[in-house]
Amino acid sequence: MYQLWNTLKELKKLKWIELSHPLNNSSPYWSGIPEGSVELGKVLFDRGNPMLECQIQSFRFPGQFGTHIDFPAHFVKGAPTSESFGVQDGVFPLCIIDVTDKVEKDVHYAVTVADIQEYEKKYGEIPDGAFVALRTGWSKFWPDMNALSGIAEDGSENFPGWSLDALRYLYEVRNAAANGHETLDTDASAEAAAAGDLACERYVLSKGKLQVELLCNLDKLPPAGALVVVAWPRFEGANGLPVRVWAITE
Repeated sequence: MYQLWNTLKELKKLKWIELSHPLNNSSPYWSGIPEGSVELGKVLFDRGNPMLECQIQSFRFPGQFGTHIDFPAHFVKGAPTSESFGVQDGVFPLCIIDVTDKVEKDVHYAVTVADIQEYEKKYGEIPDGAFVALRTGWSKFWPDMNALSGIAEDGSENFPGWSLDALRYLYEVRNAAANGHETLDTDASAEAAAAGDLACERYVLSKGKLQVELLCNLDKLPPAGALVVVAWPRFEGANGLPVRVWAITE
């Protein structure tokens, strides 16, 4: 028997966990994207046609739609786009930093270097090339766009996320390959307001790294030891694309 086939049999005995949201024509997207940008499953060629008995659909969507990957060119002009990343660039060791208890007390909570170092004391150093996901519990609000944005009575946005110091630690001290989160944005809303920009997201992409937004089911995984796979269609020149994300864990 062939070794890889045996390996696959063993892998399929493990847990495979979906980490991406389902999408339909009612799924939310950022308000800056024009209305009508999403049209999924439109029938272009229908059954009953004498030319061929089949059906063909079309799918129109923004790159940053649903659970999606951001490539460096999303924020940095001239930076790498989708074709710069190969199939090996979509598989990572998965580390999950859980701050759900702190988010329950402070909706604006931004993960700190101390949070990451506390994680490392328990589970070991974040490995080179890791995908580091931030678990906040925020995926429970999908697909309510107002809830995802934490819209308050005054119209302000309020949600947790990353801090710049934490991301610098991940990329400059630990050499992570990518980060992910359950929220719409990388930056905690208070951090973005203070910077007047999505400074955390801009930092990640300026480093030539990848990020995945709007993850789900992180609560079904251990903090360390799993693998995560991020798969995107092979479009050239894309600065962001919807992705299918899943984890494999013992």
